[in-house]
Amino acid sequence: MDATEIALLVVGTSIKLLLWPAYHSTDFEVHRNWLAITSSLPISQWYFENRSEWTLDYPPLFAWFEWTMSVVARVWDPRIVDIDNLGYASPACVMFQRLSVLVSELVLFMALRRVVRIKGSTVQGRVSMALVFLSPGFLFVDHVHFQYNGVLLGMLVYSISLVMEGRDLLAGTVFAILLSFKHIFMYIAPAYFVYLLRHYCAVYRNGSLDTRASIVQVVKLGSMVALVFGVSFGPFAMMGQMSQVLSRLFPFKRGLCHAFWAPNFWALYVFADRILSIAMGASQLASSTRGLIGDTRFAVLPTITPLFTFIATLVAMAPALIVLVRRNLRPEHFVQSVVLCALASFMFGWHVHEKAIILVAVPLGVLAMPPRVLRMHATLTTAGFYSLLPLLFGVQELVPKMCVLGIWTLCSLWLLRADGKSAWKCLSQRERIYIAGFGPLFVATELVPCVFGRLEFLPLALVSVYTSLGIIYAWINLSFEFTGAI
Repeated sequence: MDATEIALLVVGTSIKLLLWPAYHSTDFEVHRNWLAITSSLPISQWYFENRSEWTLDYPPLFAWFEWTMSVVARVWDPRIVDIDNLGYASPACVMFQRLSVLVSELVLFMALRRVVRIKGSTVQGRVSMALVFLSPGFLFVDHVHFQYNGVLLGMLVYSISLVMEGRDLLAGTVFAILLSFKHIFMYIAPAYFVYLLRHYCAVYRNGSLDTRASIVQVVKLGSMVALVFGVSFGPFAMMGQMSQVLSRLFPFKRGLCHAFWAPNFWALYVFADRILSIAMGASQLASSTRGLIGDTRFAVLPTITPLFTFIATLVAMAPALIVLVRRNLRPEHFVQSVVLCALASFMFGWHVHEKAIILVAVPLGVLAMPPRVLRMHATLTTAGFYSLLPLLFGVQELVPKMCVLGIWTLCSLWLLRADGKSAWKCLSQRERIYIAGFGPLFVATELVPCVFGRLEFLPLALVSVYTSLGIIYAWINLSFEFTGAI
């Protein structure tokens, strides 16, 4: 590593260490419980254990990742892996789990470093790498709220880097491994499927499809994917537990929206239903959606089903697939398709978490950014990362989250450049007004939320609605930009 990369790693580590004393969410106990499950129980009981409400609901390779960490945890503090020690959060436990996130995030750092090397180690490439690695998404969600997005997104970036190098078979294999770690990456699977089908499996000789050679490529790719899924899910299939595993991975009994509405199309939809229900009187309010985990009900607007969101998501992915049908297909088109697939799923998916915006922001940050893409990057990341602020709801987190988001946004707007101009100078007037609007929004919803009186839901709803407008705007513009429609 050169001096710049070492400095980035030192600065990033220092900032993350400073965040250790902050609050941690229920996800902290979720992962501690998973350490206990994988350490204390035989594999046959992993997906049946339910003495805690935080049951194992990630794919098997992530369970083995937890098992690997539990080996160290047992030496560090045996009480961490005591399956009956629910809610355990001693200083030693907190230090171990915080440290596990910090160390595993090195996968992201090394993957970003590979991308910078492949793209030529330009100044803008290094700036983009630093902004992705130090993004509020990882700082808020992983190092405060508590999750392992760094290692997972690092695997995605590594797979993308392999595509950039033309190593399609290995890229597809890494993505299959990633799917076996966390199934949310199914959101971008259509981009991988179409790109690998066209760029790797379809072999042309003298302008014509070589059927035999293409079949060989399909078999090679299919064999690698089957091997990964066989290793991951095979033991559970042999025990006749696949239905139980799948029921944990896809809990469709949850409602359309998460407890805090993710900033997508459905945030606008449920907000409209809430406003209409209030207008119709308090008696209607009991039937209105409150965005809780569970069956979501609407007072006025039609109920949305999982099937409807699935169809809407597929339709919204059309621009992503259009990007991949062009004649001169290049790796950058694949990354564009990944961004659009992730955005379509975020916009219209079922029970989307606000944290899923990181899945959009990271590949977008990897792309080369002409002026229009740079404008949409500024709009989307500002809105998306702002939408994460309600996750850090404590008074003690107010100043840190304001500083982290403010400094990162300013750096993004002034250091990222296109055609010699900063991102801020590339923005249109309405985009500048929109970004400036986050100042009053922060004051109203974070500093003086009491002004809303009995309308307790309104501050969070305003954050969801305002940020969703920016993300939808960015999605539409990126769709046009990447497909070359205008």
